Amino acid sequence: MPSAVLVAEPEAETREYLDRQLRGDGFDVLEASRGSEALELAERARPDLILLAELELCLRLRQGEPGRTWDRNVPVILLAPTSDPVERVRALDRGADDVIGRPFAYVELLARIRALLRRSSATSSEVLTAGELVVDRRTRRVSVRDVSVALSAKEFELLARLAEEPHRVFTKEELLREVWGFRALGRTRTLESHASRLRRKLRLAAADRYVANVWGVGYRLLE
Repeated sequence: MPSAVLVAEPEAETREYLDRQLRGDGFDVLEASRGSEALELAERARPDLILLAELELCLRLRQGEPGRTWDRNVPVILLAPTSDPVERVRALDRGADDVIGRPFAYVELLARIRALLRRSSATSSEVLTAGELVVDRRTRRVSVRDVSVALSAKEFELLARLAEEPHRVFTKEELLREVWGFRALGRTRTLESHASRLRRKLRLAAADRYVANVWGVGYRLLE
């Protein structure tokens, strides 16, 4: 069954171009020119991936709304106005899985779509458990010993990735690439700051230690 891609793009020319190209590569395509229309389609049609142009729409998708039941974990690629790295980091921190600046090459966008769909398929389990920690992807709820833990979008994504293989040590490069979409490590403390905040929040709910720093390598969820 072909994967369904929702293209939420206000520019008609870009929207129609993506529709033609994606259909030619075997995808089912849904189109929306406005955010409200995109949210309706996200709930009704349950696309496998969403391409969108507005960061505000990404935030609404991730946060959810009362009475709405769309998949808040659906893979999202932001078609950003530029390739500015500051805007890229801001978008990733607010819940986008990947960001590609304009003008973009379709072949690169296609590769990123396929990579995200592969990753989503491989990690489709809705509820992850590690010891007394429970991560529910569907509701984006995290609990330890039935105590809820409130996390930001990227803290949740980091925790979910670690919870997929709780005893495995993930390198910093892996986590920056898979959670934030970074291609190179560079000089960033994004991972360290998120891991530190995540660790503190989990400690408030339990005496057990979570998010262990493996010196010189990276992180694992359980020691």
